[in-house]
Amino acid sequence: MKIRTLHYLEGAREASGTAVVIDVFRAFSTACYIAAKGAERIIVTEHAEEAYAYKQKHPEYLLAGERGGFTLEGFDFGNSPSAAEQRDFTGSTVVLTTSAGTKGLAEAARHADAVITGSFVNASAAAHWILKRDPHEVSLVCMGWNGREPADEDVLYARYLEGLLTGNPLPFEPMKEFLRHHSKTSSFRTVLDPDSLPEGDFDLCLDLDRFPFVLQFTDGCLIPFHP
Repeated sequence: MKIRTLHYLEGAREASGTAVVIDVFRAFSTACYIAAKGAERIIVTEHAEEAYAYKQKHPEYLLAGERGGFTLEGFDFGNSPSAAEQRDFTGSTVVLTTSAGTKGLAEAARHADAVITGSFVNASAAAHWILKRDPHEVSLVCMGWNGREPADEDVLYARYLEGLLTGNPLPFEPMKEFLRHHSKTSSFRTVLDPDSLPEGDFDLCLDLDRFPFVLQFTDGCLIPFHP
């Protein structure tokens, strides 16, 4: 199995084989919480305008997402696992759009054979899913901040997942402590809006292996699969 690490939207466009599009803080952590709370469907859009159009045609749909970390105007909630955890999505369709992660899915789908999301909350499930399929190539795409700047959490996840895939697991707690106390990533701590960024999001995004499923990007939606 050949494993390579790519970065940002450019990296997503280069992804081939099985692509893992990584957005730890917070898109693909939030998506897992939405799926776990019973959403019937998670539609992914690159552009906010597409989300608004869905809402206009289907008022019952729920809109989730952000730009620059801030909840978009008129959305039901932002890109927050804390907000998602507090809702019951049973039977709901959720439209999700974010600054980096959801854009990366669309780009990766151009050339990759399969695309799944990457976050610590379902890291082991992702590893099991990939190992079961034994692809020739795996592309780990670190989306970063706004799809164009480094994000420590995404790089650390790529290293962690590669360790699981190669049988050389890395300890998680030092990564979590680094992110809590030493990370220079601008994305997570600089959004000074408790409604857009609840305090509990940090720990929820780093609740290792909370969920036993992967989210595969198929036909514009995120579909949960158990390995």
